[in-house]
Amino acid sequence: MSATAADQSSSDGAEAAEAGPTQGGLERSRDGAIATIRRGLRLSPEFARGLGLTLLLAVVATAGKVIVPIAIQQIIDRGMDSSGRPDMDFVAATVALCAGTLVVTMACAYLMNVRLYRATESALATLRRKAFRHVHDLSVLTQNSERKGSLVARVTADVDQISTFMQWGGLQLIVSVGQLVVATALMAVYSWELTLLVWVCFIPLLLGARWLQKRLSRAYLTVRERTGDMLGAIGETVMGASVIRAHATEERTARRVDTTVLATRTAQVKAQRLSMAVSPFAEMIAAVGNAAVVVAGVLLGIGGGITAGELVAFLFLMTLFIQPMMMATEIFNEAQNAIAGWRRVLGILDTVPDIADPGEAGAELPRGPVAVRFDGVSYAYPGGPTVLDSVDEEIAPGTRVAVVGETGSGKTTFVKLLTRLMDPGEGRVLVDGTDLREVAFSSLRARMVMVPQEGFLFDSSLGANIRFARPEATDAELEAAVTELGLADWLSGLAHGLDTPVGQRGESLSAGERQLVALVRAYIADPDLLVLDEATSAVDPDTEVRIQRALDRLTRGRTSVAIAHRLSTAEAADEVLVFDAGRVVQRGSHHELAARPGVYADLYASWVRSSA
Repeated sequence: MSATAADQSSSDGAEAAEAGPTQGGLERSRDGAIATIRRGLRLSPEFARGLGLTLLLAVVATAGKVIVPIAIQQIIDRGMDSSGRPDMDFVAATVALCAGTLVVTMACAYLMNVRLYRATESALATLRRKAFRHVHDLSVLTQNSERKGSLVARVTADVDQISTFMQWGGLQLIVSVGQLVVATALMAVYSWELTLLVWVCFIPLLLGARWLQKRLSRAYLTVRERTGDMLGAIGETVMGASVIRAHATEERTARRVDTTVLATRTAQVKAQRLSMAVSPFAEMIAAVGNAAVVVAGVLLGIGGGITAGELVAFLFLMTLFIQPMMMATEIFNEAQNAIAGWRRVLGILDTVPDIADPGEAGAELPRGPVAVRFDGVSYAYPGGPTVLDSVDEEIAPGTRVAVVGETGSGKTTFVKLLTRLMDPGEGRVLVDGTDLREVAFSSLRARMVMVPQEGFLFDSSLGANIRFARPEATDAELEAAVTELGLADWLSGLAHGLDTPVGQRGESLSAGERQLVALVRAYIADPDLLVLDEATSAVDPDTEVRIQRALDRLTRGRTSVAIAHRLSTAEAADEVLVFDAGRVVQRGSHHELAARPGVYADLYASWVRSSA
């Protein structure tokens, strides 16, 4: 495996025909809304940590809201003395008690918000970390089944949507449920008949909301998927800006981005239209409920069943009852969006990595030159034809091997199986006699490094990018490695040496310089098996000389396997494996193979003609 995960898989594009169809992609969670929320909460235990105290604060904050209706009822019904004049002492005491309760209520609401935000951020940080790490555990085939922007959206935008709901909608849900319960209980104390009337009025709204939930769930899952597509398209456009300009495809690219943006807008509008259908219905029911309570309350009052103060207090309490019902539309909207986001994140976590790390139970490989054996190995990409067919080959320790063949011949698949980016469909890949599937990743990555066609560089300094292979390496060790690879003159020619900024994806450096950084990084990692996918067609002659000199020193004393894109690599190799139609059809030294008719002789003749 590569010293850096980012350095694996760059050779995929070189043999697009060989790659074939990818896997079906990430799993899609099929759980219902409640099951999805339960699973999401279990994945982030921080949500429940200290939840009891938070709920207690919510109860106090909610219960405090009923103090005003109670105070009004008491003042109307008991605020008069025997002579019919206002009892100012009673009124003042009631108002003071009301004010004190409201202060306590505000303090509890503040503490509830702080605790809920803290728990939410901690829980969602855990969810992000789990999703991000699981993405890196997935195979290259699975990752390639989705756009990178869509994968990023699952870890960022989808989790942000959950955050929005938990910090606002979740809070409002807790408060609203508490408010409904408290308001209902107090209304029942004043008049159970009027309370029953209120609930009868609102039952149609509850039934309609349940009917709407299933449709909203599908609509918002579509919204999250369209959002991922949009972010993927925009990300590709930004990263490929230079290619787009070079081929004058700005207009076509803009149309493609516009299509994803408009698709996202259409999905959002459809979902919003469904959710907004509740609002006018709720307003109509609220108006009917208020009118019914006023009429029924007056009739009850005439019969002595309710006092004037109790009726006024009931109407205030009904306002507290209606508020959550009216907010249900927005809460419902956020909840469905969050559930859709949760399903997409769970879809990542439900996708079982097909390249499993045996972990502590895995074998540890001893240091030293590596022996490699392919034992009856065959492989076919999912849904595609066989691209490697019964390969039986051995590579002796310390041997330099060049792998050659036409595009689609199987050489890139051979290298991917060797580095365990994929596992064979049939047969075994053995390293020092041990099946790669039984080797712990930590040991495999320490023994094996892959240098791709274009090494990925992070937006940092040159030294930091080299040190990525061995974080504890000092500047002196990095400079020594550069010198040992014969690249001291190149490093000294850089304005800031190891402190030279490389820019995003290393764009401040030339293609050849990025390859040099990848070679130094591999040297610092000190592997026993080196796998290379060369890329020197776009470099100047001086840089090509530097690369070749560095390669000679880097492969010395190590087992190395290189996909050869140029004649000099095959000439310098101890042995050449020639692939054709998924099989090794020739094997031998460059001079032996060039001297006899066959696939290699034809390739060699083609190289000679192209370099003439």
